[in-house]
Amino acid sequence: MIEAESRDLTLQSDYKDLLRGFLENKSEQDLYGAQQYSKRLLENQISPEDMVSLHCEVLEEMFEEISPEIKESFSVLLEVMVGYGLAYREHQSLRDKQKELEMQIDVAAKMQQTLLPKKIPQLPDVDIGVTSVPAGKMSGDYYYCVKNEGGHLGVAIADIIGKGIPAAMCMSMIKYGIDSIPAHRMEPSSLLENLNRVVAQNIDASMFITMMYGSYNPNQHTFTYSGAGHEPGFYYIAARDEFVDLYAKGLVLGVSKSTTFREYSHEVEVGDAIILLSDGVTECRVGERFIERTEITDIIRRYIDRPAQEIVEKVYDELAQLQDFELKDDFTLMFLRRQV
Repeated sequence: MIEAESRDLTLQSDYKDLLRGFLENKSEQDLYGAQQYSKRLLENQISPEDMVSLHCEVLEEMFEEISPEIKESFSVLLEVMVGYGLAYREHQSLRDKQKELEMQIDVAAKMQQTLLPKKIPQLPDVDIGVTSVPAGKMSGDYYYCVKNEGGHLGVAIADIIGKGIPAAMCMSMIKYGIDSIPAHRMEPSSLLENLNRVVAQNIDASMFITMMYGSYNPNQHTFTYSGAGHEPGFYYIAARDEFVDLYAKGLVLGVSKSTTFREYSHEVEVGDAIILLSDGVTECRVGERFIERTEITDIIRRYIDRPAQEIVEKVYDELAQLQDFELKDDFTLMFLRRQV
């Protein structure tokens, strides 16, 4: 209590000197001193209304005669400052909460990155490239690219309908759901059926997950895949320099526990490529319109002779440039090509 009183007296004395100096000299140096004084007010948590009262007290001490009207005018100013002080403290509280939330989102975003493959597996006869860029701090896209014990390459892209921390939680569920499935149940249709039951049991009814999962057999050079309401990818037929839709019919994950998924298969010839993507690729906006799928394949075709990783990066660069580098949705693109 004594320390607080001493502090208040010091602040009052210093303010008196500051105010008298300015009224006598009208110098910019005194105004600069007022700016420095305001920092002390913040440090000592002096409210705006307390500052008005202090100003009043100093004026009454400095000048013997102050008109009643001027004294009464300070009552209005005091009420204004009381309201301002309450609004300011509320604003500061909201800012503190926002900073805390941003810190939590930063932590969640870092954790989310650990869910993605740390490195892309290498197969002797397959060239693989992946790029995944979130539209914000956190992504609603998830990709999977893992070589299993049998040497088959499992690949997937999923899109969580939703953003932020809930999407990150769903992403973790997808990852650990896939990791927990026994090797003998890794066929695309079986895997999606297992994941669908997990999703249906564990996420809110308002959230859904689309997904495309495929398995590449390097011995037979076949690509088998199933889809759960996901954006169709592309299959590139090298012999004809032609792109066809990699379409797979199936409900999104989480709608019904009893959903089954159909499998599709391609025999992959040398030079053929499999392109998986999220809707952040196909829903790129150019002005008032969405880009056509043929425009995407035209871009891919321009770089088709480049390494797979360079292809996906070039495609991203061009589509991002068309959007003035302001992504409207998370962007994930995966490219696999049989080399020999």
